[in-house]
Amino acid sequence: MSSDELQGRLDAALPQLAGLRAIIKFDLGADGQWLVDARNAPPSLSAGTDGDDPDCTISASAKTLTKLLDGSLDPMLAYGMGRIRVKGSMGVAMKLVSALG
Repeated sequence: MSSDELQGRLDAALPQLAGLRAIIKFDLGADGQWLVDARNAPPSLSAGTDGDDPDCTISASAKTLTKLLDGSLDPMLAYGMGRIRVKGSMGVAMKLVSALG
């Protein structure tokens, strides 16, 4: 998946993240990093890690994140299998799971 396609999927998910009141970093290794600022409405998305420190960092492959966003992979199962790692606030991670439901 290209960086533009992944950005499109993350952009599409932004409305669901309104109200999280947190900064979430998606670390996709060689595929880049994305920062979602959901402290205010509407949430914003930026490439890279410039800006404030994230409340929660989700580390995964681009393929895993794509499956999480399209609903074909359960987040709790992915976490249990080690396909995603969470650093920082587990509470924010759980809110993220609920928001993407």
